[in-house]
Formats: sequence, C-alpha cells, structure tokens
Amino acid sequence: MKATIWHNPNCSKSRMALEALRSREGIEVEVIQYLRHPPSRDKLAQLYRDAGMQPREGVRTQGTDAKERGITEADADTVLDAMMADPKLIERPLVETAKGVRLCRPPERIEEIL
Repeated sequence: MKATIWHNPNCSKSRMALEALRSREGIEVEVIQYLRHPPSRDKLAQLYRDAGMQPREGVRTQGTDAKERGITEADADTVLDAMMADPKLIERPLVETAKGVRLCRPPERIEEIL
C-alpha cells in the first residue's frame, strides 16, 4: 500500500504519524514537506473532500492569525486561497492512502485508512 503524508518535521503529531507509517510492513511512504512543496489548490480541495471535511476544518489556528482573519469561518474558496498564499495555515499531518484521507490529529486516526 502507498501512503502519502503532507508533513512538517517540526510538528510532533506529524512526526508521530510518519513513524506510524514507517513502522508498518508493506507501506510505501511518500513524504511531502508541504511548507516547501505545498499541494496545488485542486489537490488540497480533493484531500479535504476525500477526508469528508470542509477546508475550514483543516485550518491551522495555533501559531497563525487564522481566527483573527476570519479564515476559520470563511467559505471553501476563501480558505483554499488563504492556504495557497500561506501554507502554514494547512493543519498537519494529512495522510492519503487508497482507503481515504485523514487529518491525523490525533495521530491514531491514521489507523482508519491503513
């Protein structure tokens, strides 16, 4: 099985999710450091859609000004535009497998798609 993780190595939850992926037999892990290589707007929209989430549910609020800017209450297009302009607004880690997509907070949510 292939798993792709949109990862921030400075985030403990992201590191835990990556370790969970790497510790499983038979999983080919693709790691994308999304702050360096953010997903396209279309890819990000697809990830949230496949996770059953609205983009605003995937906004990182800790350490950002997302709440003050109203991004956490904004429509999907506004949220996606903000995330494209500032990838720090993307909550992590997002993990995608053939079984689906999860925002792995807490990291144990990864089990749902393995």
